[in-house]
Amino acid sequence: MKKTDCVRLLCLFAVSLLALPALAETRLLRFPDVYADRVVFSHGGDLWSAPVDGGTAWRLTSHPGLELFAKFSPDGRWIAFTGQYGGDEQVYVMPANGGEPRQLTWYPATGPLPPRWGYDNQVHGWTPAGDAIVYRSQRDAWGSSSARLFTVGVEGGLPEPLPMPVSGAGTFTDDGRIFYSPLFRDFRTWKRYQGGWAQDLWLFDPGSNNARQLTEHPRTERDPMWIEGRGYFVSDRDGKLNLYRVDPDSREIVQLTFHDDFDVRWASADDAGRIVYEHGGVLRVFDVGTGEDRGIRIHVPDDGINRRERVVDVSGQIHGARLSPTGQRVLFEARGDLFNAPVDQGVARNLTGRSSAHDREADWSPDGQTIVFVSDAGGEEALYRVPADGSAAPRQLTAGLETRFYRPRFSPDGDHIAISDKDGIIYVLPADGGDLVRVARDEGWRNRDYVWSPDGAWLAFSLTEPSGLRALHLYSVEDGESRRLTEGLFAEYGPAFSPDGKFLYFLADREFAPQISGREWNYATNRVTGIYAFMLDPDTDNPFAPEDAEEKGLDAGSENDKANGDKGSSEDRRKPVMIEFDGLADRLLRVPVDAGNYTGLVVAENGILFGEYDAFYYGRAPQNPPRLKLFKFEDRKVVDFVSGVNSVDASLDGKRVLVRKGGAWSVHEIASEGREPEDVVTAGLRMRVDPVAEWATIFDEVWRRFRDHFYVENMHGYDWEELRERYRPLLEHVAHRSDLNYLMGEMIAELNVSHAYVSGGDEGLPERPHVALLGARFEVDGERYRIARILAGQNDEPRYRSPLTVAGVDVSEGDYILSINGQALTAGENVYRRLTLPAGQAVALAVASSADGGDAREVLVEPIDDETSLHYLAWVLDNHRRVSEASNGRVGYLHIPDMGPNGIREFIKWFYGQIRKDGLVVDVRSNGGGNVSQMLIERLARKPLSLGYSRTQPNVGTYPNQAFNGHMAAILDENSASDGDIFPWQFRNAGLGPLIGKKSWGGVVGITSHGPVIDGGSVNVPEFGFLNTEGEWVIEGEGVEPDIEVENDPASVIAGEDPQLERAIEEVMKRIEADPPRFPERPEPPVKID
Repeated sequence: MKKTDCVRLLCLFAVSLLALPALAETRLLRFPDVYADRVVFSHGGDLWSAPVDGGTAWRLTSHPGLELFAKFSPDGRWIAFTGQYGGDEQVYVMPANGGEPRQLTWYPATGPLPPRWGYDNQVHGWTPAGDAIVYRSQRDAWGSSSARLFTVGVEGGLPEPLPMPVSGAGTFTDDGRIFYSPLFRDFRTWKRYQGGWAQDLWLFDPGSNNARQLTEHPRTERDPMWIEGRGYFVSDRDGKLNLYRVDPDSREIVQLTFHDDFDVRWASADDAGRIVYEHGGVLRVFDVGTGEDRGIRIHVPDDGINRRERVVDVSGQIHGARLSPTGQRVLFEARGDLFNAPVDQGVARNLTGRSSAHDREADWSPDGQTIVFVSDAGGEEALYRVPADGSAAPRQLTAGLETRFYRPRFSPDGDHIAISDKDGIIYVLPADGGDLVRVARDEGWRNRDYVWSPDGAWLAFSLTEPSGLRALHLYSVEDGESRRLTEGLFAEYGPAFSPDGKFLYFLADREFAPQISGREWNYATNRVTGIYAFMLDPDTDNPFAPEDAEEKGLDAGSENDKANGDKGSSEDRRKPVMIEFDGLADRLLRVPVDAGNYTGLVVAENGILFGEYDAFYYGRAPQNPPRLKLFKFEDRKVVDFVSGVNSVDASLDGKRVLVRKGGAWSVHEIASEGREPEDVVTAGLRMRVDPVAEWATIFDEVWRRFRDHFYVENMHGYDWEELRERYRPLLEHVAHRSDLNYLMGEMIAELNVSHAYVSGGDEGLPERPHVALLGARFEVDGERYRIARILAGQNDEPRYRSPLTVAGVDVSEGDYILSINGQALTAGENVYRRLTLPAGQAVALAVASSADGGDAREVLVEPIDDETSLHYLAWVLDNHRRVSEASNGRVGYLHIPDMGPNGIREFIKWFYGQIRKDGLVVDVRSNGGGNVSQMLIERLARKPLSLGYSRTQPNVGTYPNQAFNGHMAAILDENSASDGDIFPWQFRNAGLGPLIGKKSWGGVVGITSHGPVIDGGSVNVPEFGFLNTEGEWVIEGEGVEPDIEVENDPASVIAGEDPQLERAIEEVMKRIEADPPRFPERPEPPVKID
């Protein structure tokens, strides 16, 4: 071929390339890093690399788990990252051009963590020499806020902690110092936050252990980077996260980027002075030398494996079930679809079959031919109906409402539907559609407590009173009026009509024989609920009147007939319900059943079915599972019906009940004692899932839930519609379920509020490994592992059991481990890799006091799954010792880790035994919140009103019982959160003593759940605001300021000091010396002789 022909051909080829459409830009590229001419990043849970100038990316990893936080080595030859190849998050290293990753860490990762907590073992970078990877781990932490940075060698081995006692992100400077943040909240969905947890950046000197603060601003500074003697970071001090520079000597700060639409996220720098970051899902690179900031247009040729449609078994994702009117079929709600499934024989039909809508809250029509349900298929929630056989498409019944609906229920005559909404309003509407008629509003909470009369003419329901108790009401469909049935002096709820409509049964908390505490003279109510009934028709016989054993003859009615009328035909039982309101209160009957913990009445022809459950213990499982009981009208006795019940639903005819026990479903005949139930087979519940459509449905539902339930209507002043339109276009770039959580998290974070969370969902992550932990730390000595430290425990408490300290286990610090389960162990193999063993099995260790194994012995050890509690116990016991020694035993100490089960347990455990101390330090540092702070404040604030002595007991008694009479101080820090914010605020409000430490988190808008989204993911909307008694918003977004601010600086902590605790002791002792707490001496005996 001639040269001119070659040139012509090449020119034509070039023109043809220009004619091709540009490759689509891929977004949602996350956690980038840069080196030389390339970038590395995560997309769809895998690692990819691309030219720094843009172009087509190439894949580095492919695995069902996540690969995140990739960092180039200083020489560009390696990439370190956090991966889930073994099931949990560990540190890996691989060649920068691709290849097989090597696992470097094996200690079990904490998790899976909710997105707001990020990931354990997060890679942050490399040491300057490139011989080790820097990562953040919770391996030695006693709580999530006490994690720190570690290094692990590129060839593996045991990790070594960096000197800082706690740390978030960090990087080495060119002179060996560490530019870092002591705090970590990088994954929090709360923008423009300025509470106590806002990160500042410090410069730590490993030589002196001194740290100097370089940034100080009420808002966030994160992503520390060091380039040519200056610090670079990201801050939202001007509204959006942007790049900044700080001079380490003058602390002068200069803003470098000025984005006002999306935040700068996950900035990372190389030695050449380039910073790569994510912005609106796109990667950008900033050149610190020239100030150029440009986007990198990247196309990721992903195969879309996570976006592909697939058929899945949804039998394990059932969120609701309704038994058909005669109990022959079951209507299941599973993964957003409705399934009409047979009890015995037949075909399961998917009635809706779409990932583009969340169909839920379904009910049968009385004739079993129609299903009514709530769906967001039209963009807003509405009521729909569909033929039960799936022969036609769903038809919408309501429109034009922006709300969330609950519990539609057909009237037994099939003419009406009752339904409630997010505002607690109960409505009635025609079954074929039409206007919603407002029945009543529950001003306490959303209402699901309503039931139709057998003739469909009346709706019975309960409403919350201002006292928080509930009262019964009746609504007439005919005249549209509601009548109040009870006064609300007691809690009355759970109405249920008898099949003939002559009685309205209900539950009421009216019987009080309180349970008395064993630690203090106080009570808790338990077993207060009874079953009651109104005789609606005064001409009806009392079925619970005293019995007369005279001959009644063959035609006399049975007790069943008295309670429910003549069984007769279906038509007879649907005769108009007659209600005489005059004198109704005098016709209140008590069903002869002892008071208990009851729920869920079902009134059948032969008796009353009801649920019973054990008393609730915070942090302890009930002794017995919930069970179903049957009160029989015939002999007025209660018999066990089904045990281990999770949920119950009755057929309309009152003859059968659907029971869920764990993941199994069965149908039981109420009137046939001893008859075997029919199992409901759910294996046929399979559906085709379209992840792309499902993700859009979830996104829109989350947006609506915040619109509908956010605690203030103005959405903190933000344009919620605009925020949806800003973030929704990124949906088309979601390549993994975790991307969706990230995207929704970015949207809800714009509201600048606490407790705005999304998590979970169908992420398809691998099964996590089990590691048998020994409660010990190891060091390498030659070719052996030596036990460097055994974590002390309290083996009488299961949660604090330390395996190697259990009686009979002959192991000591300094011993060598020779083998595990008979297999030799050498230093060349990671000890935690060898301890990755099946759960529930003992571990055989060969140990010796010398490396040569001269006195080898075998011990059998029962391992534990998690060592966090042992680290926590060690920290608490050390603090207790410090306080006792510094005060000569006069001051007590207790730490409250949260305001949930753990916190109240620790309070009870430590408070009462120290109640006669002269002082008490109450430590709520790193308190994770909950809801029990008011119980603790009540007890701490209890003061003696009088005293008492006995001749034979010299110790003084107080009234009220168990009242503390000494001086107190509370310690708080940046991680005292939620109810852990409220506690110190109320501690000061109650005048209990000074607050010492650092400003708290500042998040007090409370949350609840409104159920899962389609794929099981969770959403928490901040719904309950917090005000002081003057009606002012307090704490939220600001935190609680201490009375005395004390920083636990790294140098002091490394030296074994705790400045915050020491100042608390000092303040309490100062008050003790100024005002010694003492009770008066016993007075002289009174003389009472006239």
